[in-house]
Amino acid sequence: MTDDGASVVSPAAIGRSIGTAARRALGGRRFPLLDRIAFALVVLLVLVALVGLFVTPHDPFMVNTGQAFLPPGSGHLLGTDNVGRDVLSRILAGAGRTLLVAVAIVLCATVIGVLVASAAALMPRWIDESVMRACDICMSLPSLVLALGLAASLGPSMMSIVFAMIATSWPATARLMRNILRETLTSSYVEAARTLGMSRLRLMRRHVLPNSLDAIYVQASMEISGTIVMISGLAFLGVGAPPPSPDWGSLIAQGQNHITTAWWIALFPGLAITLAAIAFGLAGDAVRSAVDPSSRRS
Repeated sequence: MTDDGASVVSPAAIGRSIGTAARRALGGRRFPLLDRIAFALVVLLVLVALVGLFVTPHDPFMVNTGQAFLPPGSGHLLGTDNVGRDVLSRILAGAGRTLLVAVAIVLCATVIGVLVASAAALMPRWIDESVMRACDICMSLPSLVLALGLAASLGPSMMSIVFAMIATSWPATARLMRNILRETLTSSYVEAARTLGMSRLRLMRRHVLPNSLDAIYVQASMEISGTIVMISGLAFLGVGAPPPSPDWGSLIAQGQNHITTAWWIALFPGLAITLAAIAFGLAGDAVRSAVDPSSRRS
């Protein structure tokens, strides 16, 4: 476990590693231009994901065996797969299922984690400690393995991945949030408000919680990158939506058997995952730099 309470294999840890590694590869320092490029890429990817849900160059599900294994060219910019489906169209169609689902998972897990931590802080100490020990137990298990088991037990579908990822992600947020709340509750202004007779619930809502969310913004922004990787990994392992689903991880799995003869089927979805992970990782690193200036490197 890291100092911030997150498991070393959590989506946030993965996203933090991606962002740090990408920034080091690009020079090792935080340049405002690089941050702007990262945010622009994130906006572009989200727009592509939204548009790809409705508009693609070709029907991503249309089978045409007469055009199977066509290499990248003018008719099909990224080629076709083993049954003649356009690879670019399937990547665009899968963008929404991967990127938007990743954002939704992080938002849901963050909300649940914040609510659990806030409720635990208002409860008697033995309940608070019991909830945190339960979070510690969940965080001690490898997130990917736990999510894989949960998703497999629910059956292959994107909703199985969503439920599994939310179930394995919120304990890290709750643990981090509870640590921050403990520090905030000992602040002088909180003590002053308590001596004036303010109730614990009002104190939490008006003073403690609003002043404890900066680290959660960083945690959530870092988690998106790792969540994209984990969603793709789970889909690749076969617990996502079954074929002909255009999930990016599924596209790689469908193309792995043809990697030597039709490399484009698996390569381009892999590049899409890499680009999205790096973009969100750099954006999350920029958010961490803005919220915590002490994390900047000279």
